[in-house]
Amino acid sequence: MANKISDETIEYVGILAKLELSGEERESAKADMEKMLDYIDTLNELDTTGIEPMSHVFPVSNVFREDVVTNGDGKAETLANAPLRKEDSFVVPKTIG
Repeated sequence: MANKISDETIEYVGILAKLELSGEERESAKADMEKMLDYIDTLNELDTTGIEPMSHVFPVSNVFREDVVTNGDGKAETLANAPLRKEDSFVVPKTIG
């Protein structure tokens, strides 16, 4: 395995990510990327014949529901303590000239 990342690749990734890496950070990032690629190579060695692709580790069902109001809008309670109100709205001082 032993994937090797070139200095040019690290420089290009740094540009894409808008990072300014010092020499030490560049070497550390290079080592990390090489480890990641080696791990991906290890995973590619696994026999996945007959395994269905998935997007989640856990089974996910449709999480959508009907949009039904169950508790009302609370309009009366909201306006109950308003110092000034006009119909169903708060009255506030004018803030723009």
